[in-house]
Amino acid sequence: MTTHDHDRSGVIAPAYTGRLSTDPIPRLRLPEAEMDPEAAYRFIHDELMLDGNSRLNLATFVTTWMDPEADRLMAEAFDKNMIDKDEYPSTAAIEARTVAMVADLFHAPGLSETDAASATGVSTIGSSEAVMLAGLAMKWRWRQAREASGADATRPNLILGSNVQVVWEKFCRYFDVEPRYLPMEPGRYVVTPDQVVGAVDADTIGVVAILGTTYTGEFEPIGEIAAALDKVASEGGPDVPIHVDGASGGFVAPFLHPDLEWDFRNPRVVSINASGHKYGLTYPGIGYVIWRSAEFLPDDLVFHVNYLGGDMPTFTLNFSRPGNQVVGQYYNFIRLGRAGYTTIMETLRDTAVWIADEVAEIPGMRVISDGSAIPVIAFERNDDDGYTVFDVSHELRATGWQVPAYTMPADAENVAVLRVVVREGFSRTLAAAFVKDLKEVCARLATGADLHAAKQHFAH
Repeated sequence: MTTHDHDRSGVIAPAYTGRLSTDPIPRLRLPEAEMDPEAAYRFIHDELMLDGNSRLNLATFVTTWMDPEADRLMAEAFDKNMIDKDEYPSTAAIEARTVAMVADLFHAPGLSETDAASATGVSTIGSSEAVMLAGLAMKWRWRQAREASGADATRPNLILGSNVQVVWEKFCRYFDVEPRYLPMEPGRYVVTPDQVVGAVDADTIGVVAILGTTYTGEFEPIGEIAAALDKVASEGGPDVPIHVDGASGGFVAPFLHPDLEWDFRNPRVVSINASGHKYGLTYPGIGYVIWRSAEFLPDDLVFHVNYLGGDMPTFTLNFSRPGNQVVGQYYNFIRLGRAGYTTIMETLRDTAVWIADEVAEIPGMRVISDGSAIPVIAFERNDDDGYTVFDVSHELRATGWQVPAYTMPADAENVAVLRVVVREGFSRTLAAAFVKDLKEVCARLATGADLHAAKQHFAH
């Protein structure tokens, strides 16, 4: 019996019979024999071709293109473990510099121009880890204050909009904090100061305000929320800090909206997280959490280890992690500088606003956010003429574009939108091609012909 007589569901068949390999490879078990490296590469390379084209993925915020020089630098640092600071002192020094640069970008007070250690913060595996660390710091400071005053410290809560990314829900569940979600409503997809004031109490560890929501890219009114909390504190109420979730907007606002005081220029903001692998323009995964000063990072959360050689303070959830993302982030910082980041963000914003203007011309489409805050456009169907945003998303995939359609958060679930994230590498030429395809898809769907044909096909 030959190999071809067997059921092939449990193996991967070769694509180049007679050229590289004719032996099937088990899918779920280690193969018994070795394989030629070129054959192994070809097997995996060809399977990965079935993934979507990352440059046409308008769903993700994550960077999909970097300079070739950055690619080379990051490849040269694949083998460096970020935690081994004694063994890789140059990589460790670069990490410290990037933390200081981000702290300076966010106007952290008291920074030294010569001492990176004057900045209080860490690099992380994206904003997910950064959020966990910031939340833990707020919880610890709240608990210390409650215990010092002899008050109960067993029922911490955190004020969140229902528009937060799911990692905040994870933080609350994993670290036993009550989430107090503030609902949205049709036409309003950010929290309001009145909502915040009505939710805080003595057990509140902090308020999360978002600089660029995942749903629409909008900025929450951080200054107004801070002013409302200032008033609560001045009238004898709880003195509640703000954490800014800048995962999406932390590397956009300093360049597009330099006069907006969302960061440490506002005294009530005690910590900020940002994703270097989003508009920091670096491949995943790299993020940062920065504190206003060491006062806001409790010493109890910092560990000291010496078994890698030398005393190393560490405050991370991960231990071993690659150093190449930090190297890539540093490359961007020194390669682009403030001028380069500003030029890129202005270009992306202009492209996003142009797309929003074109979308507004499509019958039945209403733009919710036009890309002027961060380069993200969200739009909905406001006509009931036989097709939905989910139909649009489905049809666009046939042309190669990946555009997510989803419903809005709590109390606005009846609103469904499409979202387009404009990233570096998404040129005006690609934008024009996307708009052309979008308009053609909507025109076809408006006739009902394609939907009718699809329904007839699946019915049979």
